[in-house]
Amino acid sequence: MTPTLPETLELQALTRQRADHVEARVAAVNQLAALLDEHWPGGKAVFASLDSDIALAFLDRYPTPADAARLTAGRLEAFCKRHGYSGKRPGSALIERLRTAPAAASRLGRTVITRLVGVQVQLVRSLRVTIRELDAAIAEAVKTHPWAELIAGLPRIGSVNLGQVIGEIGPMLERANGCAQLAAETGAAPVTKESGKHRQVNFRHAVNRRARQALMTFADNSRHDSDWAATIYNNARSRGKRHPHAVRILARAWLRVIWACWRDRTCYDPAIHHTTTKINTVEGLT
Repeated sequence: MTPTLPETLELQALTRQRADHVEARVAAVNQLAALLDEHWPGGKAVFASLDSDIALAFLDRYPTPADAARLTAGRLEAFCKRHGYSGKRPGSALIERLRTAPAAASRLGRTVITRLVGVQVQLVRSLRVTIRELDAAIAEAVKTHPWAELIAGLPRIGSVNLGQVIGEIGPMLERANGCAQLAAETGAAPVTKESGKHRQVNFRHAVNRRARQALMTFADNSRHDSDWAATIYNNARSRGKRHPHAVRILARAWLRVIWACWRDRTCYDPAIHHTTTKINTVEGLT
C-alpha cells in the first residue's frame, strides 16, 4: 500500500492543531464570560461578540465597573471610533446596555479584578492570533498540495475546510476500494443490521470523527451555493429527515463526486458531476 503523501499529513497536522486552538478559544471566551458575570456584568453586555477586537479593547480600557463609572455615551462613541468599531450601534445604545446590566456582586478588590480580566483577555487575544497564523499556513499548504486542485472548486469549501477534507479524508481516498467504503469510514453511511425479517438502520458511531466533521461542514455549507446540493438537502427534509440526517445524505452524494474526481484525476466541474440521474439516485438513500 502506498504511504500517505507527506503534504496530506502536514495538512492534517495543521488543521487538527487549528481545531484544538478553536476549541481552546471557545473555552477561554466562556471563562471570560463567567468571570465577567461574577465581577463585571456590564463589561460583557456592551458588545455582542465577547471575543471581537472592540470588546477586548473595551475590557483592556475598562476592566472593572469602577473604571467605567464616568463613561458617557459620547466618550464610548469616541472610543469605538478610535478602535474601528464596525457595528452600527450608536454610543447611546451601547451605554444603555452597560447601565441596564446587572450590578456586580463581587467582593474582590479593583486591583485583583483588573488582573483577572486582563489575563483572560490576553489569553483570548493570543488564541485568536494563533488561529489566524494557522489559517494562513493552511491556505499556503493547500496551494501546493498535489491534488488540492481536484476539489478546490467545490461550492463554498474555503481554504480551511479544503485543508480539513484533504487532511482527514485524503488518507482514506488513497486506500479505499470504492465510494461505499469511503462513506462508511467517514460516517456518511448508516449501519444496517438485518436478522430474518427484521432490518434496523442506525447512526454510525465508529468513524473518524474529524473526517466526518470536515465532510459535514462542507456539505452543509454547499447547499447555500449549489442548486444541486440544495435540491438533495430539501428533498431529504421534505421526506421527514432531520437537519443532521439530511446533511449526511447530501454528504454521501458529495463523496461520490469527490471519489470520481480522485479516481479520474479530474477537477470538479458541476457540468460533469451534477446530473438529474444522480439526484434521483440519491433520493433513494436513507
